[in-house]
Amino acid sequence: MYKNWAIVVVILVLLAPSYVMAQIDYNKRPDDDLGNVEDSFQEYFFEALKQKGIENYQRSIDAFEKCIALDDSDPTLYFEIGKNYNKLKNFGAAETALKKAVEKDPENEWFLDELYHVYIQQDDIEKAVKTAKQLVKHHPDYKQDLVSLYIKAEKYNDAIKLLDELDQEFGVNTDRDYLRNQVYNLTGKDKDRIDNLKERISIEPNNENHYLTLIFRYSEIGKKDEAFKTAQQLLKINPDSQLVHLALYKFYLDEDKVDDAVHSMKIVLTSNEIAPNAKSKVLKDFVNFVYQNPEYQNLLVEVTALVDDDKDAKSLLELAQYYLKEGDKEKALSYYEEILKQEPNNFTVLRDCLLLQLDLNKNKEVVKRSEEALELYPAQPILYLVNGVAYNQLENGDAAIEALESGLDYIIEDQKMELDFYTQLSIAYKLINNISKSEAFSKKAEALKPKQ
Repeated sequence: MYKNWAIVVVILVLLAPSYVMAQIDYNKRPDDDLGNVEDSFQEYFFEALKQKGIENYQRSIDAFEKCIALDDSDPTLYFEIGKNYNKLKNFGAAETALKKAVEKDPENEWFLDELYHVYIQQDDIEKAVKTAKQLVKHHPDYKQDLVSLYIKAEKYNDAIKLLDELDQEFGVNTDRDYLRNQVYNLTGKDKDRIDNLKERISIEPNNENHYLTLIFRYSEIGKKDEAFKTAQQLLKINPDSQLVHLALYKFYLDEDKVDDAVHSMKIVLTSNEIAPNAKSKVLKDFVNFVYQNPEYQNLLVEVTALVDDDKDAKSLLELAQYYLKEGDKEKALSYYEEILKQEPNNFTVLRDCLLLQLDLNKNKEVVKRSEEALELYPAQPILYLVNGVAYNQLENGDAAIEALESGLDYIIEDQKMELDFYTQLSIAYKLINNISKSEAFSKKAEALKPKQ
């Protein structure tokens, strides 16, 4: 009997682990507090990210706040809430959340950067400066932002000091020079500006740009003698400089040293280093000079001949207008036509060219060019008018009537143009012997004439 019970006990002991294991449900969640917290946190966290992804920022905030209620140790939660509030333009709440993130992780540049942009959007310069100073530790790029903030805060000495540091460390660049000149313009410290440029020349005596900038600044404040001396100084260092002649020609013109001015202009206009817009400025100045001093017209011809194949539209327009003032319409027209080769869709030049052709009785050319132009600009009444005038000059009344009557529909509140259309229609109908209509349009034109 005892022996049999012993066998039963041994069997139960051996079977116990299997029995216990059979009672465990491994798919069932643990029901202790830690497990519940972790699962809820993850659920709210991923919900927050999902809502942010679909730009439902308030729901994202609500889900992140539920995460914080369970565990507020991670500063990223406050950072994400701050970003969401930023998207909602709720800058006060964004600042509060982001300051908590920074408090927990003061050296995190992402937190600081987001907070910085909150202050920028609120135009809170004082707080933006403070935050930018912290960001500078991580990235020197923020120093330039800090310069802009100093300028807004009217801390001009701080701005210049920081610009000097940046120039010393990285060399000068156009962006920082823009900020530097902004300070000089606001403070009126022209002497400081000049001193800075002189210092640059002393550091880099072979840098042509420093001399050119100094020349420009001297000229800007009316110190022409100093500007000219600087130009001469540059020529001594670099006798082959072409850019310096952008300044020299002007000095020579002002001093009536025409031969020297022409020499400098020739260098500018034939230079491969000088931009077309700068060349246009030089040519414009010389055109104005010759207009006031007609005895030098032969020099204008000489100078322009050097660059006939290389003039941009602005230069050509200056020459066209010059010859138009001089009464040389054929020469002016030739320049207008050159412009149209470069800019065939320039409506203003196209219109002026057609009017000049009409004036020169080039009626066949007007018909052809105006009809081509109408394909591009079918709603421009002036094109129908010049087309009709040209046909009238060619005594083709039917074609003139067709063009003029089509153009009438596009005239909007322009009494002078309407008068011109009626006058030309009267002429056209007379050409085809329709006297009644010719007289009718003549009366319409007469009614529109200004009362004496």
